[in-house]
Amino acid sequence: MERYDQLFRLYEEFDTDTLQSYQEFVDLSPPVDSRVALDHWQNASEELEARKDEIRSAFPQVGETFASVAALATRDQAFAALDLYSKDDRGVNVLVLDVDETLRSAGNTDNEIPRETLHLLTRFHGEGIPIVICTGQTLENVKGFLIQGLGNSMVHSGNVSIVYEAGTGVFTPGQGEATKQLLYENLDPDVQTVFSQVRGRVDLLEECVADVVDGTHEGNGFARQYYAQQDPEIRGVLETTGDAPETSPGDVPEPFREFFERIDVAYYEADAAEVGSLELNKVVGVEAALDVLGVDDPFALIMGDSKSDLRVMEWADEHGAGIAAAPEHASEDVLDHVTSTDDLVFDRGDAAEMLRTAYVLRRLAALD
Repeated sequence: MERYDQLFRLYEEFDTDTLQSYQEFVDLSPPVDSRVALDHWQNASEELEARKDEIRSAFPQVGETFASVAALATRDQAFAALDLYSKDDRGVNVLVLDVDETLRSAGNTDNEIPRETLHLLTRFHGEGIPIVICTGQTLENVKGFLIQGLGNSMVHSGNVSIVYEAGTGVFTPGQGEATKQLLYENLDPDVQTVFSQVRGRVDLLEECVADVVDGTHEGNGFARQYYAQQDPEIRGVLETTGDAPETSPGDVPEPFREFFERIDVAYYEADAAEVGSLELNKVVGVEAALDVLGVDDPFALIMGDSKSDLRVMEWADEHGAGIAAAPEHASEDVLDHVTSTDDLVFDRGDAAEMLRTAYVLRRLAALD
């Protein structure tokens, strides 16, 4: 209750909105080669410190933390962080972040990671928090925009790891022999063959599995039947398009079923379909990344929008290894999980909101 009363007093007695405006200007509008701009930035910086000093004086025991909290987070974000700390009694010690439609959004951020989000990531990094970027994209694509947004030195610091192609591999520059781990090579050869064929053909799963099983394919709808049974969203889209299978689940031959049980298919409405290995996914990649980064007892902020991100969220929930957050337009299954745990749902393109909440959670935990 003491911490609650202190936070209430902080946001009641101090003009935190103006304080946050000064902090945002200083952070996102660095001084440039213009005398007028430099003077304006310097004046704002001095005013920011003066206002922080008032908070430091008002809270002698926790003033530095409260000054940082008030400058970065809204009242709602700060109290959300306090609620999380009251429940979990832990602060975030690693970030596990999806990129597309999580850190950036084609709808709201022109498919660029906003400067505000990038700055918060550099703030976490500056305080020694490891960052795991977890994406379905290729390694080269991810490296490119991360270096552009965060800088080469941060990406190659040894404290940033990239789980790429939804768990195919893990890249942690600056970690010597452990820098690049090709997790894909750990799959059985037959499963690798299926994926190799899927990548090069549009007919996708059933024909590729048939080639591996017995070299024949008669178009019996086994893949549709199996995955329609497993996922209501897949069943719904097949029914809508008139492609629902006529066979029953018991008609799927055992050799096909054995492969299907090791291969995951996810459907995203009006977006895409994803084929992956149930033996090799983002969870496996995240575990490998945490091992390389030396995070033995993780309590992560996990942010994502897709079913592959959901598995990481469920893994963290099962092991008490973190909290989950998702954008409002995330997959229905993801939103169900997030709302049933801590209800950390944020607006499209506003990942910074959750990063601020996690930052406050970390600072509050450090006080104890």
